[in-house]
Formats: sequence, structure tokens, C-alpha cells
Amino acid sequence: MLDALHTHQPRIVVIGGGTGLPVILKNLRNRHVDITAIVTVADDGGSSGILRNYINVVPPGDIRNVMVALSEMPELYLDLFQYRFRSSDQFFAGHALGNLIIAALSEMKGGIFDSVQILSDMLKVDGHIYPAANEPLELNAEFSDGTTMSGESEITAAGKLIKRVWVETTDDSHKPEAVHQVIDAIMNADQIVLGPGSLFTSILPNLMIENVGEALRQTSADIVYICNIMTQKGETENFTEADHVRVLNRHLGMNFINTVLVNIKEVPAEYIDYQKWNEVSQPVKHDFAGLRAMGCRVISADFLELKDRGAFHNGQEVADELINLLGRSLDDHK
Repeated sequence: MLDALHTHQPRIVVIGGGTGLPVILKNLRNRHVDITAIVTVADDGGSSGILRNYINVVPPGDIRNVMVALSEMPELYLDLFQYRFRSSDQFFAGHALGNLIIAALSEMKGGIFDSVQILSDMLKVDGHIYPAANEPLELNAEFSDGTTMSGESEITAAGKLIKRVWVETTDDSHKPEAVHQVIDAIMNADQIVLGPGSLFTSILPNLMIENVGEALRQTSADIVYICNIMTQKGETENFTEADHVRVLNRHLGMNFINTVLVNIKEVPAEYIDYQKWNEVSQPVKHDFAGLRAMGCRVISADFLELKDRGAFHNGQEVADELINLLGRSLDDHK
């Protein structure tokens, strides 16, 4: 449907973090679309968290995975970039080589944004990768019992019902702000995709940057939310698809989600290894009436991929649907 539109490649902006984002991006490559990935900078776990604590750089893990997803470099180069040192290598234990390179370049250039653009060129990235902010941000949460907590990993480990989240700069000296390229990408997009990913810790940290949230309220792009297949412990236990969207809408103060992609293929309970994937709880419950009550167009299909004893989105199927939606949206605006 989009082949005739090569002359002005349609613009898709994908916002998020975590493991779901690269799957979608990898499958959107080579689809004759202009891709921009806006990636969270509020991660504080794993190798990213250790680097952040030592040298106060933007946590690089999500950015590294997005780069690999959009890179056209040979597989060996990407394997090297993704290589994680063994625990026996005491000094480098657990660090991915790409994280160290991103951290080094961030120090050299005095910020993450320019360093990611340089590294994107080096890795022959097909698209644009924009950190949501040019500095590390700290995620904060208020729970339903009125208590508050800081730090992504601490929030999810608290085991409480999250009421709302917000982000602050690490020294809280000024309001977090996205660079103008991020805002321009949102305002000029034909389609904006949120997710899949952790609702409170991968998606909302981006939206809680004030000028990002305002751009999403103002953009004329079709905003598509890819609803998670499984609920997540410490974040979305017992949530329906409509609950996910309600949280997003509540945080931005309006019903801004236009379209929701929902998986309707049943997840076989006996297949999931809940010890291996210990952050997942149960399949997300359906509430199509709730989604439509918020003005959402609902696209329900088999988006499920079972692998490694876990339930994931089938990136190919999701990308196909996004391209179909994009084609229809562009036809409507002709």
C-alpha cells in the first residue's frame, strides 16, 4: 500500500524502552518508512544502572538494543557491540561492550544526544534514534497508599499499586526537557507508536517529560498503543487493555490514544515458564467496550509469538498492521 509513497517516506515515531521496542523496530526496517525511535533515559537496572551510578551518564542499555535493531552492519559487528562480559571477568562483569562505548562517547561529547547520532552513523542505523532527554532522569512513583519512591527498579520491586509516575533530573535543579529534534519528530509524524513495553517504567517516563507530553496532546498523528500481552508484577497486575489506556490518558489529562492493538490469541498457561520470566503475571484481560468508551479504534488479531517458554509480540505481524494503519491514515488525509 505504501509503495507508491516512496517520494515522501511516511514518518513513524516509536516511543518506549525495554525489550519490546527493538522487536517492532527491527520489523519496521526496510518498509519504506522514515523511522524515529524515542528511547527512555530513566532506566537504573543492570549494566546500565551500574554505569549510571559510576559516571552519571544516561543509561545506555535500551539505546544500545535499539541501535542494533536498526543497524545495517554485518552480524559479527553487532554481536561484538552486544557482547556481555562473563561474570569471571571481574572488572567488566555483566557489562555489554556497547554500553561502555555509548558511555565513553557521552563523556567525550558532553551529552548523550550527540553521541547517539555519531554512533548511529558509525553503525549505519536506518532511521533516527533520539534519547528522550539529553541527561539521565530519575523515575518517581506515588502508590495507591500515598507513599512515594524513586528509582525504576525499586518501584517495580515494591509490590504496590502504582497511582502515578513522574520524572525529575538527577539533581532536581530544573525540569526535564526533550531536545527540539524529539518534539519536531512527534509533531511531524504520520503515526506515533507507544509500546509494547512496561507501562509505568518504559513508556510513561518518556511521556512525563513536559514538552513530550504536550507534543503528544497537540500532534495530528494517529497515536497507536500496542497493548502488552502479559501483565507485569509490580506494575499492571490484573489489568485489562482498557486499564492500560486509562493510565496513559490519565497521565496526559486527555484521551489521546487513537488506536489500540490487542492480541486475542490465547496464551497456553502450561507453556509459560514463570520462573524464567518472573516479571510476568498473567495474560492481559480483554475489555473492548472500555477501550471504545475512550474513543479508541480496536485492532484485535493474533499478535502472539511463543518462544523460549515466554509470550511475546510477533514483530512481523505487528509491523504489518502498523503499515496497514499508516496507509489507511494517509489515504484518509488525501
